[in-house]
Amino acid sequence: MTDFSELDALSTEELREKAFAKARNKRDLGFFWDLFTRLPTAPETEERELADIGAAIEDTVQLWREMTGHEYGDLEPLIRAKFIDYLTSE
Repeated sequence: MTDFSELDALSTEELREKAFAKARNKRDLGFFWDLFTRLPTAPETEERELADIGAAIEDTVQLWREMTGHEYGDLEPLIRAKFIDYLTSE
């Protein structure tokens, strides 16, 4: 488990990388799905096998960030909280 203050000091991108790595290792589809449903107007992705959902979500997030100027906008505090919560859970 990582300390909240250490995680809060990281950039949102660093938090995303750590949370995605943890979710990929755990094969935690629920984490990716929950995050995906919180992103505004997420672009559609091609159909992939379940094992590739992490890559599909990363592609979607990257595409969405490119279209929105690399920012999470008003949702950034909520997304940061989601990443930190996930990283501090077992």
